Amino acid sequence: MNEEKLEAEAEAKRHLRRNQHVAVHFVAVAAATIKTPVLSRFISFNYTMLLDEDPATLIHHTIGNFNIHPDKQAVTRINDSLATLQQSRDLRIREVEASLRKLSRQLKSLSTQHEEAVAVHDSSKHAEEIVQLDTKKFRIAKAASELEVESERLESELEMLKEKLADLESQGLEGDEATRREREADDATILRLKIFRSLGIDIEPDEAGNFNRAVIRNSRKGDVHVVNIDPKFSRFFYANYFWSTMQG
Repeated sequence: MNEEKLEAEAEAKRHLRRNQHVAVHFVAVAAATIKTPVLSRFISFNYTMLLDEDPATLIHHTIGNFNIHPDKQAVTRINDSLATLQQSRDLRIREVEASLRKLSRQLKSLSTQHEEAVAVHDSSKHAEEIVQLDTKKFRIAKAASELEVESERLESELEMLKEKLADLESQGLEGDEATRREREADDATILRLKIFRSLGIDIEPDEAGNFNRAVIRNSRKGDVHVVNIDPKFSRFFYANYFWSTMQG
């Protein structure tokens, strides 16, 4: 501390000497420039007082005139800014370090998974599986093609069956004319039914297929008679009954 104080006093003395030289130069210039006797004597008097002043007193006054408060405030603000900046920097460093540790763990995990995958992988087995999958793919494609061809065939057959069904529906239950003629020539029962129908008598079968009901129509009177055929009566009886009903 004493060395610093001595050094400060020495610096103040050097500063005072420089100020004295400046003051002497200023007074000499002023005395040479100003021609007023009273003012010249005043300047000369102050110059003499400046040279006769005790250096210690001048140093004390010089030190007292130093105003270091704004500098101290500036230094304080700088220190505060540096502390804030250091805190922000430390926080950023901690965040980056945490992110780095997280990425390091992820890298280690992925590296372990990769090593396990490489260890488990068998290139020959993989090639064999590829060949099997290709064969399976070819079989599936072939089966799909065959199914498509079969589908087209079935669609064509369906269209033919639809056309045939339409023809049968248009012909009715008895079929077309040629079929009816062929069936009538071979079936005596149908021939009898046709004769009865031409006479105005419709023979209707029951659920079992037995013809036990007759519908007699008299076109002259517009009458309709329904007759249930009972086996206990003879055919001759029903023939006379049918004839008399038709004659009315």
